[in-house]
This record gives sequence, C-alpha cells and structure tokens, in this order.
Amino acid sequence: MTRLYALDAIRAMPWAIQPEWLAAIEAVAERTMLSPDLEKLRENGSVARYQGMMAAISSGGTRLEGSKTATLNNGVAMIPVMGPIMPYANLMADICGYTTLETLSSDLQVAAGNPNVSQILMIMDSPGGATVQLSDVAGQIAALDKPVTVFVTGTAASAAYWLASQADEIIMDSLAVTGSIGIVCSTSTQVGPDANGRKSVDIVSSNAPNKRLDPASDDGQAQIRAVLDDMEAVFMSDVARGRKTTVANVQQNFGQGGMKSAKSAVSSGMADGIGTLSGTVARLGGQKTPKNIAKTTPRRTAAMQDLTTRRMRAQEG
Repeated sequence: MTRLYALDAIRAMPWAIQPEWLAAIEAVAERTMLSPDLEKLRENGSVARYQGMMAAISSGGTRLEGSKTATLNNGVAMIPVMGPIMPYANLMADICGYTTLETLSSDLQVAAGNPNVSQILMIMDSPGGATVQLSDVAGQIAALDKPVTVFVTGTAASAAYWLASQADEIIMDSLAVTGSIGIVCSTSTQVGPDANGRKSVDIVSSNAPNKRLDPASDDGQAQIRAVLDDMEAVFMSDVARGRKTTVANVQQNFGQGGMKSAKSAVSSGMADGIGTLSGTVARLGGQKTPKNIAKTTPRRTAAMQDLTTRRMRAQEG
C-alpha cells in the first residue's frame, strides 16, 4: 500500500481514539518517522510499557491452548488489550504496538469454551482505536457466559472503554485513567498545489453530491458530524447498557469526551473499584464458578440476542 493510499484508508474510517495517537498513526502511514507526534510516544514510553505488560502477562501463567495472546492462571484467562485497537493486523504494529479485534474476539471465544477457565480478565492499557467491528466485539463481551473483569493498568480510552464497559466489572490501578467517549474522523482539504505542483481535483457523478464533502465548509462539517453523532449514539447506548445506567447519565457524567482518574471514574459509575493487578488475579482465581454453566441474567440474554441479530444483519448485508 502506498503512502497516500494508507493515509486515505485511515481517514476513510471513524475512530474512537485519543487524538495524539491518531496523529501518530497517520505519521506512520505517511512514513514520517521523525514526526513530533511519534516522538511524543517514544518519549512517554507507551510502546515499551505495552511490551513489558505483555511479557508480564505471559510469564504469569501458561499459554491458553488455542489462543494467540491469552494466559491461564489458576482458572483465570488473562487477555491483554494493549496499544491502539485495529480491526486486523497491519504494518503499524512494530511502531505503535497494537491489539487487533480479530485476535481479541478469537481469544475471548477460546477462553469462553475452555472448561479450565472460570473467569476472564482483560488487562487493558489502550488509547482506543478504529470503530470498524468494535460494536460487534463489544456485544460478544457482553454475551459471554463466564464472568468478565477488566483491569485498567494505564489507560482505557474511547474504543478501549467501549469494550471495557461491557464487562461485569472494571477495576483500575490507582493511577489509571479512562473515558474519552466520542467519535472522531481525521480529514484534510486541498488548500494549494501538492508537492509535485499539481492540485488534485475530485469530480463526482451528478446524483452523488455528498460523495466528496468539503470538510472546510460548514455544510460539509455538518454532514460529517451527523454521521459521527449516529455512531456516538451507538457507543453511548452500549456503554449505558453495559454499565447499567441511562444514556443521559453517560452523556452528563461520563466525562463528556474527557478523561477521568480512577477515583473519579469509580465515583461517577464508570468503573467499579481501585486495586492492583496481582490482587485482582488472586481474587478472581478464588472465585470458581461451575464450569459449562451459562449465566442467564437478563443482561446476558439480551446481549446474546442483540449479538445474534447484528451478525445476521451483517450476513444479509
């Protein structure tokens, strides 16, 4: 994929991610490896932190048979969600570190079907990511028939919080942060000749005036924002259902697009407690549940029905 095609692909999809990470991902796509946006990530040690946590998780138990990233520790399947969240593997992995929804979904399914797993623990430190397939995986988490806990070691922002909100509980490190609920897209407009001295021009068919919206115009921004608002509504609806609250409460008290500290997140209902990873693993390991017995709470039943409906619609489409 050429540099421009890669950048176009990024800008063609909406994102639920912290802004500095989206800028860094675009810099990778442009092969601008000396970009200030990438330098910020190098300086704060994000990628090194993800790699260190991955190593700690893998050394804390035995690899869960059939999974790609999950580790089994005293009946607890530990699944990492580290770095930007992408639908599939791509060339940005070596630069940014990342989680793919494809792998996450597969590992969740493996953990759910393994009789030696009594609890599922998603260990999370992610700035968010692309929205493609995100709601489907969120629905999968909500419908799992084994207890699911999320432990936030650093950040659970945007797309990451979307996933976390579907777990049975969210526990945060005392210095962790969460939030950034909202949808964003990155775009550009031609303001002058390109590097080759040529100005690109898009011409669309007569009956498709909205195929090339002008992001610099009020009308173009309004139409783009309308699409983002529709996606945000799905995001907030999923969060409200997962956290057993109302959409109005999510809109008013879950940060309004900003981040919250662990203490503030717990007090507002975005998370359930503050603890340590080792303490959480030990606690879950002592909470054995009958194997192969599906939970039949109304939330799980509704989530399973919703997930089935989504997948049927996707197949029909």
